[in-house]
Amino acid sequence: MGKVAPVSSKYIVRATLQAEGLVEKPDIIGAIFGQTEGLLGADMELRELQKSGRIGRIEVETEIINGKTTAKIIIPSSLDKTQTAIIAAALETIERIGPCDGKIIINDIEDARITKRSYISERAKEILQRFVSKDQVDTTELTDTVKTGARSATIIEYGPEKLASGPDVGSSEELILVEGRADVVNLVKNGIPNVIATDGTRIPKTIIDLMNKKVITAFVDGDHGGDLIIKSLMHVGKVDFVARAPDGKEVEELTFKEIMIALRGKEKPAALTDSKPSPKAVRVNTDIKNVFKELYKQVAGSQTAYIVDGNLKVLGRIPKSELKSISSLNDVYAVIIDGPVTYDIAKLAAYNKAEYVVGSKNDCKRRLGIKILTEGDL
Repeated sequence: MGKVAPVSSKYIVRATLQAEGLVEKPDIIGAIFGQTEGLLGADMELRELQKSGRIGRIEVETEIINGKTTAKIIIPSSLDKTQTAIIAAALETIERIGPCDGKIIINDIEDARITKRSYISERAKEILQRFVSKDQVDTTELTDTVKTGARSATIIEYGPEKLASGPDVGSSEELILVEGRADVVNLVKNGIPNVIATDGTRIPKTIIDLMNKKVITAFVDGDHGGDLIIKSLMHVGKVDFVARAPDGKEVEELTFKEIMIALRGKEKPAALTDSKPSPKAVRVNTDIKNVFKELYKQVAGSQTAYIVDGNLKVLGRIPKSELKSISSLNDVYAVIIDGPVTYDIAKLAAYNKAEYVVGSKNDCKRRLGIKILTEGDL
């Protein structure tokens, strides 16, 4: 388990978990977030540290041996050494994993920068050797050549329409759609390579195809033109999120800080949140309904929730108080909960791209692009 979440890590916390029964990844992640909550104060709240990028995605690899669960846990950290050690120590206070007794033992805190420094040293020797073997050139000329080459190399033409894009459009699962080439240049220059231009309000077929395959964020100017781009996109395909430049500003002129603030503040498109759905609007396949009905019977009165994937398999059963831990999961199709479906629960499920939430009654007063089923619907 060598893969680590994409955070600019200084340290990697490596730990081992031992549980006295069968537990799954959601149980472990739920325990880590839930049982450390409020333990270290607001500045060291694990969930908030992860949102701000100072703690990376928690990686868990489980193994069942003789009816007991062992797991390897990796947590990337960009905190300083002392803060990372405090987080690590907090993990060892966890005493229960899901329905089982368990414990976490810290094996090591690895300085990720040592490996990087070793690579830098060896690579620098190779570069220097090649550099000094060639004819010397004027320093200013060399700098200008490198800058120009770097800019041109990172902007590519994508699809038959030759749309301006960053180099990661083909490989990335998430794309940022902007209006024009200048917007693409600015985002790529600021380290965002999964961006492509729509070239105005007439949306090219290449963009439509990408919208049906990838997670799409439309990043538009803070003016009426930006609104038109969003409407044009939503007429031809799905838009998962919308990010806006500050009022009166264009994406092509934003600073790195302004870009990051806009992308972190992305929201579901307004068309998905404008009205409360009619109860008759929810139609459910009979097989799916039967699965939901049986799982709801199991959670009723237990103060827990089932997390179900796209194959209708249970990813895990967690306490209601730890529902926020589903943000670390992929392929969440449904959340089946003991109790009413509140706005916060529906919003959390919608953010994780679930299609259904099942509960005793519907207390959500807003439409969030998610289907809410009650006990009576089953």
